[in-house]
Amino acid sequence: MQTRLDSVALQLPRAAEAESILRSCVHCGFCNATCPTYQLLGDELDGPRGRIYQIKQMLEGGEVTRETQLHLDRCLTCRNCETTCPSGVRYHSLLDIGREEIARRVPRTPGEKLLRGTLRRLMTQPALFGFLLRIGRLFRPLLPALLRDKVPAHPAAPGKRPLAQRTRKLLMLEGCVQPSLSPNTNAATARVLDKLGIQVQPIGGVRCCGAVDYHLDAQDDGLNHARRNIDAWWPAIEAGAEAIVQTASGCGAFVKEYGHLLERDPAYAAKARKVSALALDLVEVLRKEPLEKLRLPDAGDDKLAFHCPCTLQHAQKLGGAVEDVLKRLGFPLTSVPDAHLCCGSAGTYSITQPELSKQLRDNKLVALQSGDPQQIVTANIGCQTHLAAASKVPVRHWIEIVDQSLRG
Repeated sequence: MQTRLDSVALQLPRAAEAESILRSCVHCGFCNATCPTYQLLGDELDGPRGRIYQIKQMLEGGEVTRETQLHLDRCLTCRNCETTCPSGVRYHSLLDIGREEIARRVPRTPGEKLLRGTLRRLMTQPALFGFLLRIGRLFRPLLPALLRDKVPAHPAAPGKRPLAQRTRKLLMLEGCVQPSLSPNTNAATARVLDKLGIQVQPIGGVRCCGAVDYHLDAQDDGLNHARRNIDAWWPAIEAGAEAIVQTASGCGAFVKEYGHLLERDPAYAAKARKVSALALDLVEVLRKEPLEKLRLPDAGDDKLAFHCPCTLQHAQKLGGAVEDVLKRLGFPLTSVPDAHLCCGSAGTYSITQPELSKQLRDNKLVALQSGDPQQIVTANIGCQTHLAAASKVPVRHWIEIVDQSLRG
């Protein structure tokens, strides 16, 4: 695609990157075939190709409006289009550039500013989020449906974490909302890894991965979260920690981007590359281990349906990895039609775009429940909470099923 950025766009820090991405697009339209919002709305402007054209128009000096902003907001950033694209267009990076620039040119309404600011403050502070969640559980029946769906009534208790010292040590990003919404996930991870001779080393000072701020019009704040996390992890990395494991694929996808997002920061570029290289989703750790050491009892006849989050299959390119591990461990899995499509959670999308999100969730649950599973398992807390709010069967993180079987 030929393009010519205007004088304003050429001053942007990522101007060269934007131009390179735009020129890599051959506007074939294959991306629209797998775009969830295009499938629902049938509007070219609500598909990847149309959004690329709108960003191109903006960067070339064309008019941008609230309508343009709406079409970019409606994108889930599921990156399904990147999996489909034959030209390797780095769509999500262009979208980040476009969203940052349109936020500068088209002011948000007071209501949008309030909602986005509240989400940023609430979701990036685990103590505050946990406190408000406990209050929400007390008054859950009285909450509006949109909020009630976000408050799980009875999360599984975490249980004890192992205290044994191991030679092999991993760091783990605990997450912002997961410790409150699903406190057993990280504890179960620590127990399973301990069975494999791997210790999860706690690190103080690690906060939000930065994705929430970064995707809600506060990219600088998101990158500052990344810098703080790098500083907190760095002494342990220098001491030999072999990896940084994430149990939420959304966080993992963003941490793996640190090296790219901070490449122009001379103080952090090299460290960010190292952190991104060490960042692993939990399944990347387990699939390399001799799983027979777990001595897992018979997994039984209960069928599981695995929902592969977009951040796992499209961003981290790990589609099929969890399914392979679960099969190695003896768990029976059902077939899931259209497994490549987004469930509609997409970080805060289920709150900022509730109608589209609900349609995508309903479609996903039909697919997941079509094989009559006894449980649905996934690899991202946002998807887990979103699906559980309307699912007929329990929805859990897949590592909890492994831990439960180990514990009998």
